[in-house]
Amino acid sequence: MKAEHYIPILEDAGIRPTSTRLLIYDAICKKSDTFSLTSLEDELQSIDKSVIFRTLSLFHERHLIHSVDDGSGLHKYCLCHNHGHCSSEEAHCHFFCEKCRKTYCLSEDSIPPVHIPEGFIANKTNYIVKGICAQCAKKTSQHLK
Repeated sequence: MKAEHYIPILEDAGIRPTSTRLLIYDAICKKSDTFSLTSLEDELQSIDKSVIFRTLSLFHERHLIHSVDDGSGLHKYCLCHNHGHCSSEEAHCHFFCEKCRKTYCLSEDSIPPVHIPEGFIANKTNYIVKGICAQCAKKTSQHLK
């Protein structure tokens, strides 16, 4: 998708589509899995780190990206494919590889409904499966041969 296609998405979210924000959103849209501030900083070296941080905060506030707590201690995000118009039923699961520490989006797997007891208020749900990803498992099995 070209940057001009992102302009209505940002405007619909109440975000002024500056050239820097369009570059950052484009980089995010090209990712198939989760990403961190550091990974974007490495990719977008021409953009100041504080600008990237503020832009991610704005995108998160306007629901264009979601935060993912995978237990690694790093703050990770994933793209909202509904451009900020998703419901809790559309939330998906994630897989955290304990070897390479990468977090994968399991977009086809929705978070199952959970019955919340009366009086409790749920604000956020994370569903993380932990284990070894296919690439790391393949490397491990090759070393055993």
